[in-house]
Amino acid sequence: MNSGIKPFVFCLFLLLIIFSITDSIAQNRSADSRAYKTAIGLKFLNGGGLSLKTFFSDREAAEFIGFFYYEGTRITGLYEFHGSLNTEGNLKWYLGFGGHASLYRNNNARGFGIDGVVGLDFKFPRKPFNIALDWQPSAEFGGGGYNGFKDNWGGLALRYTL
Repeated sequence: MNSGIKPFVFCLFLLLIIFSITDSIAQNRSADSRAYKTAIGLKFLNGGGLSLKTFFSDREAAEFIGFFYYEGTRITGLYEFHGSLNTEGNLKWYLGFGGHASLYRNNNARGFGIDGVVGLDFKFPRKPFNIALDWQPSAEFGGGGYNGFKDNWGGLALRYTL
């Protein structure tokens, strides 16, 4: 098995366990829920990762992402501001900022950086799922040959809402 696939399979297995444990919690919520407090799932781009998003209020949230990809691992924390795009409140735009730490497989280089994010977030009515699509430009420092502006982060998130 390709070593880049192993972390993705582990994340998928972990996510399935979390889904099965939290299923009873979801059944106790209102069936017509269009908003969510917390969501956990997978995020895809040039690799795969775990995404955890939690709201502090209707307009403010934090997202934590652990990416595992062919060049290494990247842990990101983002603070996001949200606004509604429809009257039902289940389609939102968001933008924010944050930071990340990277560990590269090639020569064990380590880096850190600052991130921005802009995206769309949709909560399925009467279902405990949400989907998000975003772009996350960043600047990397201290990462050996990986320093500089990076415009290829972000991706598609598929999450289970709690």
